[in-house]
Amino acid sequence: MNTSAHELQFDARGRLRHLITLAGIERGRLDALLDRAEAMRRDSREGTRPLDLLAGRTAINLFFEPSTRTRTSFDLAAQRLGAQVINFDIARSSTVKGETLLDTIHTLEAMHCDAFVVRHQEAGTPAYIARHLRTRAAVLNAGDGNHAHPTQGLLDALTLRRRFTDLSALRVVICGDIQHSRVARSDVHALQTLGVRDLRLCAPPGLLPDSDSPAATVEFPQCRVFHNFDEAIEGCNVAIMLRLQKERMDAAAIPSAADYFARYGLSATRLARANADCVVMHPGPINRKMEIADDVADGPRSLILEQVANGVYVRMAVLAELLQTA
Repeated sequence: MNTSAHELQFDARGRLRHLITLAGIERGRLDALLDRAEAMRRDSREGTRPLDLLAGRTAINLFFEPSTRTRTSFDLAAQRLGAQVINFDIARSSTVKGETLLDTIHTLEAMHCDAFVVRHQEAGTPAYIARHLRTRAAVLNAGDGNHAHPTQGLLDALTLRRRFTDLSALRVVICGDIQHSRVARSDVHALQTLGVRDLRLCAPPGLLPDSDSPAATVEFPQCRVFHNFDEAIEGCNVAIMLRLQKERMDAAAIPSAADYFARYGLSATRLARANADCVVMHPGPINRKMEIADDVADGPRSLILEQVANGVYVRMAVLAELLQTA
């Protein structure tokens, strides 16, 4: 029987060997990873001082989907730790000649690679790779289908932990294309584990699993579901906006950009319904004037670029955790 993605992440001694999902990871381990990310920020002097913790190691970015933030920050994170980085070019690889995914992985393993950073359109692919490795290489999930994006969940948690002293007191709304969002799932896992009790999900009915469905119960436990954004954002301290993933949805799910923004976009007027200290987050890329207004995305409450910066330190922490003593 295949082990679960959660069980697959740990070796016989309970050490983190892969990072595939945040589901089921206990608070102490999450806090330790976030503390380590803060240490990476300090020790690297905000990224200006290279470290040599992973000198001699090799990390391969294996991205089957486009990416700017995640791929670049994993690249920077590994390089700042002294590792060699290979950005694998899928379009020019033997996969276009019919080579299977596992044959590609085993070929790269034979070249003594230490980590595979995997983004794939199909949920479960990083776990599939981890189950079939022939070496002690680590697998880091950089986003698989709508399943998980664990380092995004960690960097979002770090961003909030740096702004608020008590996460348990926060009222958080996640709004947008939740049905297709791996970010929403990893954010829910991270924030609930770190103590957030009031977590609200808001989306059009077609972009949110039915609150009574088994999927919603498992993926979004103890979350309050809204279809009215004005009600959902009322009194919130955090608004996490999500990208509309048009590549994964029926075109009819969203009638028009203007209609979607009117009902589910974050404008300054709608933000005024939130708490006075409410901050705004978005994993990017942003569909401006559809998911969020320019003056909000670029305004004083926006933490969007802080999220990007924090992503490098989180990914440095995860790489060091998996590879430094492997």
